[in-house]
Order: sequence, then C-alpha cells, then structure tokens
Amino acid sequence: MQTATITLYPRLPQLRTRLARLGDWMARHRNVILAAQWVIVVFYLALVALPAFLPHPGAEARLFSGDMGAASFVDPAACITPADGQTAAPVLQEKSPTVATWRERLVLLAQYLFWGVWWPFVILSIMLMGRVWCGVLCPEGALTEFASRHGRGGSIPRWVRWGGWPLVAFVLTTVYGQLISVYEYPQAALLILGGSTVAAVAIGWMYGKGKRVWCRYLCPVSGVFALLARISPFHFKIDRAVWNSYPQRTAAVDCAPLLSVSHLSGMAECHACGRCSGHRDAVTLAARSPNAEILGGAPHANPPGTVEALLLMFGMLGVAIGAFQWTVNPWFVKLKQAAAEWLVARDIFWPLEDSPAWWLLTRYPQNNDVFTWLDGAAIIVWILGVSLVLGGTALLAVKGAAKLAGLDWRRLALGLVPLAGIGLFLGLSMMSATHLRAEGVALGWLPAFRAALLAIGLLWSAWLGWRLITAGIESAAMRLPAALLWLLPLAMIGANWWLTFFVW
Repeated sequence: MQTATITLYPRLPQLRTRLARLGDWMARHRNVILAAQWVIVVFYLALVALPAFLPHPGAEARLFSGDMGAASFVDPAACITPADGQTAAPVLQEKSPTVATWRERLVLLAQYLFWGVWWPFVILSIMLMGRVWCGVLCPEGALTEFASRHGRGGSIPRWVRWGGWPLVAFVLTTVYGQLISVYEYPQAALLILGGSTVAAVAIGWMYGKGKRVWCRYLCPVSGVFALLARISPFHFKIDRAVWNSYPQRTAAVDCAPLLSVSHLSGMAECHACGRCSGHRDAVTLAARSPNAEILGGAPHANPPGTVEALLLMFGMLGVAIGAFQWTVNPWFVKLKQAAAEWLVARDIFWPLEDSPAWWLLTRYPQNNDVFTWLDGAAIIVWILGVSLVLGGTALLAVKGAAKLAGLDWRRLALGLVPLAGIGLFLGLSMMSATHLRAEGVALGWLPAFRAALLAIGLLWSAWLGWRLITAGIESAAMRLPAALLWLLPLAMIGANWWLTFFVW
C-alpha cells in the first residue's frame, strides 16, 4: 500500500481555517513529529528504567530541600500479628525531612514527573485535544510503529483482533499495579510499563506492515482513550461529498491505527496524527462542540460497542475508583481486620504470611512495606467489589432509563464519559498532591478545586443524560422516572469521590 502524499492546491489555503492549516502543517512536517517522538521515547525510557536501578529514597527524603518543616506520615509497618489476630493501629509520626542524595532525588523526580505530571495530563489532553497523545507523542506508539516497519509483517491473527481486550487489559493492568504498588516503587513501574513497551515492540515486529496493531487492539488504555476522545472539542472532519467528487486518483492514506479515513465519523479511534489532513481536499482539522459526538449524529453512524460501554461503567467508573480509593478507605481496613480475625480463630495462618516476591505482591522490607497474601486478596476483592457495585448499578440504571426512553443503552451510557474522565484526572492527581505536600507546597486551594471539577463532571453528565432521554421520550410522564434512574449512578459515584476527598 502506498503512502499518501498530501498536496494542497493553490485555492485551498485561502479556504482553510487556522485549525485546518495546523492539520496541514502536521501532514507536511512528519519528520518534525517523528523527531519529537524519539525525544519522548528517550525521556520515557529514562523515567521508567533508570530509577529501578537506583536506591529507593527513604520516607524522610525530599526532592528540593530538607528545611520545610516536619512531615507527618502513617507508619506502613502496621500488620497482622498471627498470635492474636489484631491489627496494630497506624501511628502518626513526625519526621524531619532530609536532603536526598542525587540518586534519591532522581528517583523522586522520576516518580513526580511520571505519576504526578505525565499521566494526569495525558488524561486531560485526551479530553481537550482528542488522541493527539496517541498519534503525536506516545512513546509506545512510536516504538511499535517503528518495529512494524522493520519487522516480519505477518497478518494480524484473530486472537489479537478479539474485541474484549480493551476491557480485560485495563482491568488486569490496574489491579496488578495495585498489588505491586506501581505508584510507589520504580521496579513495579518498570515491570508493568516496561513489559507493556516490550509487548508493543514485539507485536509491532510480528504484525502490521507499518501499522500500529498494538495501539488499535491491545493497548491497556486504548479503550479508555477512545471514550475520552469522544468529548474532544476538536476533530478531523471528513467531507464525504468532496471526497467522492475528487477528480484525481490518489494513494491511500497511511493511517497508522488502520482506520478507513473516508468513513471516519468520530474521534474515538482516530489518533489525530494529522497524516490525512488535506487528503482529497476533504479532510480538515476543525472545532466542534464537546457534546457533538454524544448528542449528534455520530452515535447513530458509529455507536459504541458493548465492550466499550462495559469498560466505561465497570472499568473507568468501577475498577479505577476502587483502585484509587482502597488506600484511604477505613472500611477496607475494617474488612481486612475482620477477615484476619476469622482466619486466626480457625488456626489458618498461611494467608497472613508475607509475600515471597515483590513482583507477586509488594515486598520491600527495608521500607517496612510488605503485603501478606491476605492483603493481596483483600485488594482484589475490594476493587472488584467496588466495580460490581458501581458498575452494576450504572448498568442497571442506564438500561432501565434507556428502555423508558426508547434508546440504545450503549448510546445513553456515553453520557457518563465526562464524569468518568474527570474522575480519572482527579484520581491520578492524588499522586501529584502527595508529592507537592511532601515538598511543603501549600495546597489550601485543592479542596475547592476538586469540588469544582467533581461538580462539573456531575452536571455535565447529568445534562447529557437529560438531553438524550428527552430526545427519545415522547411522553412527558415517562421523562421523570427515566431521569431519576439516570441520576442514581451519578449520585453513587459522586458520593464515592466526596468520601475519598473530603471525609476519609
């Protein structure tokens, strides 16, 4: 397949907006984008790999200074004592921060940049600009495409194209990351993120013929990004009439995620790389309403699949909330203590034994941070339990409201995307706040900021649901019960975030 060469005709620049010309610039300057991608690849590999081979900073180490006053922290050494089955109460201790060595500073800097800045703002960028991260900046995308252009170019097997991977990969990666404390320890981050990168390169080398097979089918966050990109205020607009009436024969667009550009009706799968901009004078980068793809005609032409809707409700609004929440939730501690007492009363002690390896369950005795088998089981049960409660409630409520409104329940489920996206940003930014507090940065504005974002997510999703419901229901008498059903999952999710940020 030939790679398309984008040619802008003399009449075109006068007719195209600034946004459209930006897309054309992206098409013309692929070398600049590729150079930027390789810079990001080097930076990414350094952030992920280098800290894993450096000593882990102590609890009192700080990135910038040791003169910012004492820092309070909860001693993580509290553990189950097999003799009496009691859990020692966490002790709030005062430690004077110390100036870290350069090796410790490097680890702290990498943790802050990667988990405190990188990932929260990747989520935000997808919501604001579509999947520009995927098409222009993602290091895994760049590496898998490079490997596919120099690999054996095999055909894509059926197991790779299985539609359930976005949900399964997201759930497994999220839960496993919590079991090995991926946010706290560089070795865990290297295992998960480095393993993902190696898999991306391997898939690229084996399959694809220059395409991003990994990104299209197997990336653990591809499904999440596809959902968030639906509310992007920018998109590549396809004018089908102009496309079909173009007078000349053209080469096919080199679309890395294997999309049919002429039939592109939304931003869910588009990587916004700009390669197709200007093609046949019919493709333009343009602004749109953030609600256009949910309320407009796109869901009719390209409705979300069942897996995508389940990922939204059980993954982004279930598993993710459970993963962010368990470390601060006192109910989790009480349930784990009750389980320990039950085991001890029956002389069952093996679940109270320490993890044998850090890559199975967190094991860092030098930091007084070791999970038992009970800890691991409790984390899995808690996260999946939260997912079943929140996701199951959302599914039943959405299906009920959609039936009353005469809508496809998957289309109505898209109304939850704003709340899910803002929730992910808030959850990931918890690590940002932790690092900033450790450095003595005053965050008095943070509660109001969190409350404002949460309110925006709730009101936005509530409004989208109302618009979808009222558009589908002719009888005004049926609108109220449908709307009440729609508000039920919003209330539960909002309450969970409120408890996480303002109560616990």
